[in-house]
Amino acid sequence: MQETRPKSHKAIMASSFPYISSQTTLVITLGIFILYSPAAIACHCPFNQIYAFGDSFTDTGNAASTTGSGLFNGASNPPYGRTFFHRSTNRYSDGRLVIDFVAHALSLPFLPPYLDKKADTSYGVNFAVAGSTAIRYEFFVKHNLTRDVTPQSFQTQYNWFKNVLEGKGCDDLRTTPSQCKAVFGDALIWVGEIGANDYAYAFGSSVSSKTIQTLAIQSVTGFLQSENKQSYTHNTILQAKLQQLIAQFPHATILYADYWNAYRTILKNANKYGLKELYKVCCGSGGGQYNFNVTDTCGSHTSRSCPNPSQYVNWDGVHLTEAMYEAVSDGSALGSTLSSTGSSPGRIPTAVKTSGG
Repeated sequence: MQETRPKSHKAIMASSFPYISSQTTLVITLGIFILYSPAAIACHCPFNQIYAFGDSFTDTGNAASTTGSGLFNGASNPPYGRTFFHRSTNRYSDGRLVIDFVAHALSLPFLPPYLDKKADTSYGVNFAVAGSTAIRYEFFVKHNLTRDVTPQSFQTQYNWFKNVLEGKGCDDLRTTPSQCKAVFGDALIWVGEIGANDYAYAFGSSVSSKTIQTLAIQSVTGFLQSENKQSYTHNTILQAKLQQLIAQFPHATILYADYWNAYRTILKNANKYGLKELYKVCCGSGGGQYNFNVTDTCGSHTSRSCPNPSQYVNWDGVHLTEAMYEAVSDGSALGSTLSSTGSSPGRIPTAVKTSGG
């Protein structure tokens, strides 16, 4: 499903390390929590393109062309996509993700997945892959942790990104400044959630969570879940590392959105968002308090989805409902968690609400 062609905008340049300039805007929305949402951010100027990275919280179809995401391989089938698209679009939710609300807020079409070679990429590309890790796949191979591990890591996504840039003649700002400016003159870089899968894949192994934490943060900041304490610690260290990045590029705008605290804020004010089921899974099996069976997840032949997903936080036991994603992208929950720096501070839109279709 596509939205109408966007209006013409002037915007701020956005890119990654070899391309970062004084006009760059980089949105980093990283948090590690098994039932939390990404955050929608719109900077003070609109954009004409978005380049997105991340995992299943941001993927709009790349996993359908690869291996799927561990226990959740049913996203290509109903009831995934039932709320807005009325069909599966390989998004891990009943409808739209935060990146979809971001695109809508900027009057842009939904981002196509990079692996859809027939898609119109005039307004950006989504490189996110469900199940993707921050750490390179080779690390998991070395430690015999490759069962159900998606081979596409953050490095893979970055390589895809470079392929797009090279196709447009942009090598780096030093050697091809005009070509890079043409690509990023009106673009936003969106680094969505990534890192939770690293912890999940290493759980129960001899690899410590501290090792995963260090390598995952190095991987992500080099480009530019089992428990809340681990999530909080990971995010705290990440923000400290980002300060080093900020020092390296003092004139760039880097925004950090705190998923962890945004999620907590929404749960504390659930009635405000029309959310009644905070922990029970909308699409799953087994009934009971959580309606979740790890061997019989959403999309299986025996699973069932609830009639009112707009009242649920949790869609399938790991991923969130469209209602929850919209609650965060509305901006009211995330406003107090947004950190920005650089020459062009960002802001949360007062409302990024769209009508269903």
